[in-house]
Amino acid sequence: MAAEGGEATEDLIEILEASPTPIDLARYVNHVRDPAAGAIATFEGTTRDTFEGKRVLELRYEAYVPMALRRLRAICSAARAAWPLRRLAVAHRLGTVPVGEASVFTAASAVHRADALEACRFLIDEVKASVPIWKKEVYANGEVWKENREFLQRRNALASSSCCCATKVVMDDDAAADAAAVTAADDGGSGADKEEFPAV
Repeated sequence: MAAEGGEATEDLIEILEASPTPIDLARYVNHVRDPAAGAIATFEGTTRDTFEGKRVLELRYEAYVPMALRRLRAICSAARAAWPLRRLAVAHRLGTVPVGEASVFTAASAVHRADALEACRFLIDEVKASVPIWKKEVYANGEVWKENREFLQRRNALASSSCCCATKVVMDDDAAADAAAVTAADDGGSGADKEEFPAV
């Protein structure tokens, strides 16, 4: 298990190495409990049993762990800059995740529910969009590596604005913020009907 955490930030960030053991959800919920918090918001992403009419047996995840941890720290820092939060927790499982089990879990505590809910949504959206974790879906009749649409949109936006090779883009904190701005502009419109999230 690779982890980041401590007293200073009150964040618990983990990439859980391949194991048949499910994520201990209570551990992360208990971590974000705080006497000053009036709300705890959580998100649990689970393996579903079908995709586009195909029976899913399991998901398999791989990650570049050092970069994944760095991105998760940046995401938590951005959440803290945007909302008055008490504690955060993010966990992502690697290896095989059977149907019905959690692969990712996020939790945020805050004095007020709106801050906790918005931060929790931001955490999972940014995990999907910027953390180098890859998923293979294993079906009853085959398997396929799944493209992460959010990650690809951000990478391609950055590539089109700053270099010639979309497949060789390296995302750092400033580049991710630039890519988010380009993606928002490319989505069309003023963005008035879209939710605003802080740049990571």
